[in-house]
Amino acid sequence: EVQLVESGGGLVQAGGSLRLSCVASGFTFDDYAIGWFRQAPGKEREGDGVSCISATDTSTSYADSVKARFTISRDKAKNAVYLQMNSLEPEDTAVYFCATVKVAAHGSRCPHSVGTPNDYDRWGQGTQVTVSS
Repeated sequence: EVQLVESGGGLVQAGGSLRLSCVASGFTFDDYAIGWFRQAPGKEREGDGVSCISATDTSTSYADSVKARFTISRDKAKNAVYLQMNSLEPEDTAVYFCATVKVAAHGSRCPHSVGTPNDYDRWGQGTQVTVSS
């Protein structure tokens, strides 16, 4: 069964760093573009796109709010994608999800400017990131 599992979340002080992991099973992760989304606490709206990494050429995209602070990468041997988060701010507090980009819509590439949740089809369960002031 296709499955994505996030880990690496936790509690960190403002200005600190965390590294999130997204590990895939049931398929080869490097065949898909992978994105990170986040949902702030107490919000019912759709999650906000954070970052995306393509499969074909490893091109990356970032939301304006995290550019220069977050870095997305992948490790093909470990079937994993990572999100390195530096200079964290309280506004970064959210549940973070990884997901696969819909191949039928975008092929192996990321949607423009990360896109929306409708651009993705396989989702993990999420990992909590809490940034204290």
